Amino acid sequence: MIKEVNVIRHNGKQYIPDLKNVKLKAPFRGRPEISSTKVDEQALAGICPLGAISVNPVSLDMGKCAFCGECAFAFPEKIKFTQDYKIATNIRENLIIQEGYTRKITIDKSKVRDEIKSTFNKSLKLRQVSAGGDNSCEIELGAAGNANFDMGRYGLEFTASPRHADGIVVTGPISENMADALRIAYDAIPEPKIFVLCGVDAISGGIFADSKAINRTVLKDIKVDLYIPGNPSHPLTIVNGLMDLTRENW
Repeated sequence: MIKEVNVIRHNGKQYIPDLKNVKLKAPFRGRPEISSTKVDEQALAGICPLGAISVNPVSLDMGKCAFCGECAFAFPEKIKFTQDYKIATNIRENLIIQEGYTRKITIDKSKVRDEIKSTFNKSLKLRQVSAGGDNSCEIELGAAGNANFDMGRYGLEFTASPRHADGIVVTGPISENMADALRIAYDAIPEPKIFVLCGVDAISGGIFADSKAINRTVLKDIKVDLYIPGNPSHPLTIVNGLMDLTRENW
């Protein structure tokens, strides 16, 4: 017994008690901020291989951003990445950070469907679909349920079957081979249900956006309830996004 107590004392708490107020440190890159400093905007935009940076005025689309930090390395006076991990939102346009924009990214509660608030405010079971993903976001979704983050304490869990789920979490750019499978899985979930895009590939196609092997037409008639940016998305971003979407206070 003494040996076990000494191990616990040495390692500290394995779980994170409060997932809302964790202080992350660099090199983690979260919500970017863009200053009003004048730079060569075309050179800045040209750095990003995903086309996440636009000019006149300068803006950065977190739905396209790989969070590689190359823009901040080259133009540190213009762009910096904060350690703010609360960057999930239900409004796609909220992922576009404008020059001089320093406000937090939030869930627009007025846009959340009433059935989400009433049905999933205590428990949410999700089916994860890797639609051509590279296994990075998939790993982080798994980590969200491990002993450190333990999202199960909030009633957030993944199920093996869409028929047992309340919604879909999509990772990957949605390849041609997975488009029909994603639709079948989504249709198998009983109403009401939610639809979540997790990671840059799922949100915009990422580096594969222009590939002929991608088929994102399934998104044309499915309402996206939550966008969780990142490459990959951090477990804290995932849990806070899902909780803020489904709970008024937690």
